[in-house]
Amino acid sequence: MPSPWGDRGSVTAEFATVVPAVLLVLALCLGAVQISGQQVRLTGAAAAAARSLARGDGEDRVAGLVAGLVGPAAISTQRQGDFVCVRLSAPSAFGAFAAFGVTVSAGSCALGSGG
Repeated sequence: MPSPWGDRGSVTAEFATVVPAVLLVLALCLGAVQISGQQVRLTGAAAAAARSLARGDGEDRVAGLVAGLVGPAAISTQRQGDFVCVRLSAPSAFGAFAAFGVTVSAGSCALGSGG
């Protein structure tokens, strides 16, 4: 009959092995949620910037609007027929993903005033 104390340290060793893996998965999931939130904010800011440009506001004003909504972001604009399109991109707000060069981008178009 085996001793009841023979496997005494195995539970601790298994726990010590599993906990870091679980914490890593949890951290990656939280980072993905944070990046999803950043994507939503960038999409809203791109829509606001496109509407502002379509109304005839200057690019400096639009850059200030974007900076106030999402912080520093690269802005590119183009006209496609009657539409004004804005694309924003920014480094990931989650530090671990930003270290690997992950960028988040979003775009939106608005019907221009014909000018």
